[in-house]
Amino acid sequence: MGIMGSIVFPGQVRIPNIKDLGAFRRWARSASFPDHGWFSHLEGDLWVDFSREQVVHNLIKSCVCTDLSVLIREEELGSYLGDRMLLTNLAAELSTEPDGMFLSNESLRTGKARLPKGKRSMEVLGAPDMALEVISPSSVDKNTVSLMRLYWLAGVTEYWLIDSREESPHLDIFRRGRSKYTPTPIVDGWVKSALFGKAFRLVWRDAAHGVPVFRLEVK
Repeated sequence: MGIMGSIVFPGQVRIPNIKDLGAFRRWARSASFPDHGWFSHLEGDLWVDFSREQVVHNLIKSCVCTDLSVLIREEELGSYLGDRMLLTNLAAELSTEPDGMFLSNESLRTGKARLPKGKRSMEVLGAPDMALEVISPSSVDKNTVSLMRLYWLAGVTEYWLIDSREESPHLDIFRRGRSKYTPTPIVDGWVKSALFGKAFRLVWRDAAHGVPVFRLEVK
């Protein structure tokens, strides 16, 4: 029996023979890595999702990136990275692109999270302080089961999760406990982040043509 070659999705992408996490990382950093679709290496499995991103998913992700980045910049806490940035944790056998992640100055100083090529890095190594995922119809199991466990194994302090399928999406913050993540209570729509020392809530209103406008409030 011959060695399996590439996996070809006609008109979409050619995936090379991925034998291990190292091969996936080399592909993800190469010029042949697709600029559309979602690809992750999770505990030896290659996860592929070609579904198109719905507008609510995109708006929520952009809202958190914009509003949380303002807080992080004003208080000089570290760096917030949006989607399309690869996160790899060798111990957890995890390599994926979160919808967003926060790297604190302290984590960058101690090496908990590393940017191996500085400002030219294409990958974060280690564990960010916070990872964000926005649930879409095609990512339920990935976000609520697989990444919930792997982000914990990787040492991610807080896991922020928002379900874009809900009529009124809200923010859930999961704190890293001794053996798993534990949910943070939501009080009047507000959820406290121990990492940032502030409470947050996701609010929205309908704007022109029925397209919602989202805002991440902080107190």
